[in-house]
Amino acid sequence: MQVSLPISPSNLPSILPFHHPIHPPHHPHKNLAFQTQASPFDALKTSGYLSTISRAIEEEEEYRKARATVTRKGIEVEGCFIEGLSIGGHETCVIVPQFKSAFDIGRCPSRAIQQNFVFITHAHLDHIGGLPIYVASRGLYNLKPPTVFVPPCIKEDVEKLLDIHRTMGQVELNLDLVALDVGETYELRNDIVVRPFRTHHVIPSQGYVIYSIRKKLKKQYIHLKGKQIEKLKKSGVEITDIILSPEVAFTGDTTAEYMLDPRNADALRAKILITEATFLDEGYSIDHARQHGHTHLFEIIEHAQWIRNKAILLTHFSSRYSIEDIRLAVSKLQSKVSAKVVPLTEGFKSMHS
Repeated sequence: MQVSLPISPSNLPSILPFHHPIHPPHHPHKNLAFQTQASPFDALKTSGYLSTISRAIEEEEEYRKARATVTRKGIEVEGCFIEGLSIGGHETCVIVPQFKSAFDIGRCPSRAIQQNFVFITHAHLDHIGGLPIYVASRGLYNLKPPTVFVPPCIKEDVEKLLDIHRTMGQVELNLDLVALDVGETYELRNDIVVRPFRTHHVIPSQGYVIYSIRKKLKKQYIHLKGKQIEKLKKSGVEITDIILSPEVAFTGDTTAEYMLDPRNADALRAKILITEATFLDEGYSIDHARQHGHTHLFEIIEHAQWIRNKAILLTHFSSRYSIEDIRLAVSKLQSKVSAKVVPLTEGFKSMHS
């Protein structure tokens, strides 16, 4: 039997400290006549009550800031907050709350459960393993069934995987499973669409670009006044062009070959490119990266002239690297591109820890 647990503030444990009652310090009565002449406000000031309240408010505010730092480990780039985990061979799930989307699902971090859309790039377990947990958790918390996008060649196998879990767990796993092929377009909402693009891993794979949609008045109507434009619109004339602007591109696991494909130009001009960089230094060769279907940082540097993005988020580093190694690699790429380069380092350790 499946149990529904609706998410509401009353069901969630409080993360804030309990407020202890604040007692003003006790002062013995000195002179009754003097006390009757003092205002209530003066009495509060002399008791220290207001200063005690002020200190309590300041302490709670500091606690809130500290708690937010601990629980929200993501990165803000180009006005877009991005969070998640991406450790090569372990797990990858990159979350973009602005679009209610997660790219790959990894082991299903709890933050991913609130996202309505999941884009699976390929069928390796470190990218798709948490899918049954994700779908089941959405049902557990009474959230609407999610929409999960997969390469068409794996849709049947994903359905079998979910059927096995339905049988074993005797649960409903409700979702909209969409096979979306390279070049196809799917509307996420009336102002957002997604399109897959071709990538090159050791098994079938694809990346995704999310586009924003805006309408622009056609050139031949720019000179018209408002009433004339309204009249044309009412008569059924299409007066606007639809403009697609690539906002976020996610590669998943791939060789750097995707950067040289003219059909992938939108991935390299999206506002934010989230790309893998599994290998960062001379410890592994470019040939080694290619043989395993991955990208070497040196290749991104080599093809830097094709990058038109405003920001690049590097992901999927090998677990052999420390945070210091990753920061050094970022500085090397940053010197070659105008885009802001940032790494997703959650889950990695400092060499000094």
